[in-house]
Amino acid sequence: MTTKVQRQSAVAQIISESDVTSHTQLVRSLKKMGIVATQATVSRDLEELGAVKVRTSNGETAYAIPEFERGFNQLVLYGKEASVSTILSHARKFPMMAERQLVLVKEAQNIPDLGKEDAQKLLIGYLSNPLPSTILVFAYKHKKLDGRSSLKKEIEKKAVFVEAEKIKDWKLNEWIESYFKELGHQIDTKAGQLLADSIGNNLEVMTNEVGKMLINFPESTRFNVDHISKYIGIHKEYNNFELTKAIGFRDVNKANLIVHYFIQNPKNHPVILIFSLLFTYFSRIALLHRAGSLPETQLAAAIGVSPYGLKEYVVASKNYKLGKVIDVIGYLKEADLRYKGVDSGSMTEGEILRELVYKILH
Repeated sequence: MTTKVQRQSAVAQIISESDVTSHTQLVRSLKKMGIVATQATVSRDLEELGAVKVRTSNGETAYAIPEFERGFNQLVLYGKEASVSTILSHARKFPMMAERQLVLVKEAQNIPDLGKEDAQKLLIGYLSNPLPSTILVFAYKHKKLDGRSSLKKEIEKKAVFVEAEKIKDWKLNEWIESYFKELGHQIDTKAGQLLADSIGNNLEVMTNEVGKMLINFPESTRFNVDHISKYIGIHKEYNNFELTKAIGFRDVNKANLIVHYFIQNPKNHPVILIFSLLFTYFSRIALLHRAGSLPETQLAAAIGVSPYGLKEYVVASKNYKLGKVIDVIGYLKEADLRYKGVDSGSMTEGEILRELVYKILH
């Protein structure tokens, strides 16, 4: 019987030797090697191997494994599917032909028995005598460990405890530039702004999209807007950043062109995200009106943007007086309710978006 490690090794080999574009193709290739697997199984294998889809030379998308994800002394577990004892049994295994193994527990907040005293004692016991060759990582999201618990205290004493706060919007550009630099690349300010405005501060999505792009660039590269447009699929003229800018500058023609493009490509431009971005945009304009006359650096900090992005908001504040901004917030609330089915009649998402932008601009 083929083990999970052997199967995943075969999956990685197949991906490295041929363009795999679907789960079905991968299942067939494994079968030729004498390995039986379902599409659900290979889907999980691809996720655990860190595989992403990239564009090939003929324009198709195929799976690839980033360099930093390669290596088979790593095991990915999911909290809801693993008990503390199961996790520790893997942590106590020795690596194969290597100095270290990585055991990564994703969504660790869902470990079923983590809150139970017996399970916490097991974990505390392991912390007292860990296997030196194992790097055990718990990715604990959206929740916090009880700071009063003995487990939290032991983790802080005997392990590396990293608490990551959600990055502020106005610091996102700086973070993007430093992230590219850390990976041996550079990114233009405008390209970083495009990423920030289109993806937002969800760093999991951001790093995933950037990772897909970087597979195509083994050498150090300076990335510009054209790279972002081609490899991540964010249109350099028709995107969230350009829409808010067109609305802020009251460029009716450009705003309508972008809205039309969004309606034609709804999967890439969900209206609920656009509502959220516009709400943030006009909330900042409202803050700018209330801030009064402050130095630029203080104004930028007050509304939560970089000094580079402040000028656009200054122009927008001249085009939208505070009374109009309050009206726009109301339009956004109305559009959100219609999107959720309240008084929407037979309006489509595209029609709701088009009407919203018309009301804002007129």
